[in-house]
Amino acid sequence: MTVVTLREVTAATVRAICALETAQEQKRFVAPNAVSIAQAYFEPRAIFRAIYAEEIPVGFVMWRTADEAETAYLWRFMIDRNHQGKGYGERAIAQLTDLLRDTGYRRLTTSVVLGCGGPIDFYQSRGFVETGATTTNGERVLLRIL
Repeated sequence: MTVVTLREVTAATVRAICALETAQEQKRFVAPNAVSIAQAYFEPRAIFRAIYAEEIPVGFVMWRTADEAETAYLWRFMIDRNHQGKGYGERAIAQLTDLLRDTGYRRLTTSVVLGCGGPIDFYQSRGFVETGATTTNGERVLLRIL
């Protein structure tokens, strides 16, 4: 089985990470990685990592401390269109939840845009449940107990 790791984005790797893209029909569900990295520099609580399969960059994840105690917010998550369906997303979420649990978090929330081809089924298959809440921009809020 291919080893999946979360790694810091460096000056040497940032272009490769920014070049990763979702499939065309998924673009409305997640911002480009370059935008996410730029936003992270203006949010002091943001942490982002590249997702690697062995030595190949395959995705991107970004999270921050939420306003609620012991809660992290999964702000961005994507797997490149050429690497979807290989289990990398599942393993990256598992690594992230282990990392967060080990650092004291007890809950992970995220929000999703609803629509055909959207990520809600993926998140629900990873243990997230709908909370019944929506964000101010209409995204559905999901929660996973760590």
